[in-house]
Amino acid sequence: MKIEGPKPPGASRVGRTGAAKAGGATQGVAGAREISDTTSILGVPEGDITPKVREAIMGLMEEVSRLREELRRSQGRIQHLEHLADQDSLLPINNRRAFVRELNRAISMGQRYSYPSTVVYFDVDNMKAINDELGHPAGDAALTLITEKLKENVRDSDVIGRLGGDEFGVILLQADEERGQEKAKQLADSIESSPLHFGGEEVQVTVTWGLYTFSGQDDASGALAAADEAMYARKRSRT
Repeated sequence: MKIEGPKPPGASRVGRTGAAKAGGATQGVAGAREISDTTSILGVPEGDITPKVREAIMGLMEEVSRLREELRRSQGRIQHLEHLADQDSLLPINNRRAFVRELNRAISMGQRYSYPSTVVYFDVDNMKAINDELGHPAGDAALTLITEKLKENVRDSDVIGRLGGDEFGVILLQADEERGQEKAKQLADSIESSPLHFGGEEVQVTVTWGLYTFSGQDDASGALAAADEAMYARKRSRT
């Protein structure tokens, strides 16, 4: 038979009070968790969280949240401006500056991993005649047509750019000279097989191309100049 001694005075009251406090603490855990986590990070003891300290921390957290959102919006605006700075003023492709940057990057990658890539230089043959006979809006439509055909027939990893008024460049990554020749011809054929329809007129758009294959021992200016010269050599051979 177990004999229990007399309970200390107030023991039941203390037990009930402790349970009540525990219940209140449980209810407040979720609401105070964020503050508790923050104060532990800031090195403030839990017992020192007065109402004023709590209010100050909450205000600080709201300000941090606001600054983060403002930073996110600013980064979005910067990305948009960078995109505009890289895009041609007329066509949804790289401008010359961005194309040369990507060409330098492709040359560096070829040097690092020892594989060839090819840059193709396109020149529109009859752009002057289109502008003179149908007007500059027709010339813009011809440039748009060429852009669409180039984008439809290259890989996502390849790079397209407008190098001048009626000149385009394409970087064929990991493509040797033989593959570059095949692809350049395919691109030219896709353009020439798609006549321009403008103002009730059908206009045949043709291009001349030249290419240069590099493997890392070049610079962008030299590679472009070599592809440009190959293009003009081809143009001269056709006259």
